[in-house]
Amino acid sequence: MSTSVSFSDQVRECAKHLVEVGDSALAGLFNLTSLRLVRLATSVTRNQHDAEDAVQAVLVRVAAQPQKLHRADQPWYYLLRMVRNQSLLILRQRKLTVPIDCLSDLCTQTTVDETEQAESFRAVWSALRELPVRQREVVVLKIWEELTFAEIGQVLDISASTAASRYRYALEKLAKRLSDSPTDEQRKHHSISRGVRYD
Repeated sequence: MSTSVSFSDQVRECAKHLVEVGDSALAGLFNLTSLRLVRLATSVTRNQHDAEDAVQAVLVRVAAQPQKLHRADQPWYYLLRMVRNQSLLILRQRKLTVPIDCLSDLCTQTTVDETEQAESFRAVWSALRELPVRQREVVVLKIWEELTFAEIGQVLDISASTAASRYRYALEKLAKRLSDSPTDEQRKHHSISRGVRYD
């Protein structure tokens, strides 16, 4: 009977391997974590290029001093915290904000084929982008990373109750924004009134 290895344990193994083998093991850590790290970074920077730069900068630092990641009590949380801090630094340094037009690819590890599902993802990410950074990052860590509020508190250096409050406020705002979005029927009606046919 096989037991599944948690994602945190996989990151810990990658960190150990990086210390033992060196730079050649960095690809394994990148392949395991990059999508998830970019997703978090994007929730902070609202720009995919900046998010990718943040992740790259962090992984370069990890490659230079892999023992820091290896010695961390929770290497995955440590990595998340590093990426968040680097993203905030980029955000402070950036003069102009160029928001991403579509964040749907960051919502899932698989390609979204169905138009309806892709539209739902876009609607969610569009609404998410309107939230304050502090609320966006909690939502990403809670929903996509499936962390508890206590774990989110460790990553963001806040209390579990603060994380829970930010999450609750974020969900309230998201629910309102998503309910205010036009439905397919409303869009269709609007398009028909402008002479667009759906035959």
